[in-house]
Amino acid sequence: MRPTWDEYFMDIVELVKKRSTCMRRQVGALIVKDKRILATGYNGAPVGCKHCAEIGCLRDELGIPSGQRHEICRAAHAEQNAIAQAAYSGTSVKGGIMYVTTQPCVLCAKLIINAGIIKVVFNGDYPDKLAMELFQEAGVRIVKYEEPHFV
Repeated sequence: MRPTWDEYFMDIVELVKKRSTCMRRQVGALIVKDKRILATGYNGAPVGCKHCAEIGCLRDELGIPSGQRHEICRAAHAEQNAIAQAAYSGTSVKGGIMYVTTQPCVLCAKLIINAGIIKVVFNGDYPDKLAMELFQEAGVRIVKYEEPHFV
C-alpha cells in the first residue's frame, strides 16, 4: 500500500535518527517544503567535535533528568541541526514543515518559530509544556503523528 506523505516523511525521519550519537535519546528531524526534502538533522556533537559515545555524557554523569540543563550537553538537537544544515547550504525553510521523531523542546521551538516553519509533525512525547505554548502563541501548527493501523 502506498504511504501517505506523512507516513513517507516519518519513515525517513526514523532512518535519519539512526545517525544520532546521543547516548540518551536518538532523535531525527526533516524539513520539507512542497513535498520536497530541504534538510535533515539528528542529535549529535558539532562538526569536528567528539561525540558523547566517545567521551561519555556529562548529563548522565551528573544525574541530570531529561529536559533539564540543555546547555551542558555536547550535542545539538536534531531540529537545530536540520535548520543549521539548511542555513549552511543557503536554503530557506520559511513556510516549511518539520517532521521530528520527538516533540521539540523549548530551545528548538524558538528556533523553529524564528526559522518560519509553519507546521511540526512529531511522534514521541517530550515533557516540555512551554514549547507547546510557544508554538500555539506563534501560530505554528502542531500535529501528533499517529501510526497507521492496518486491518
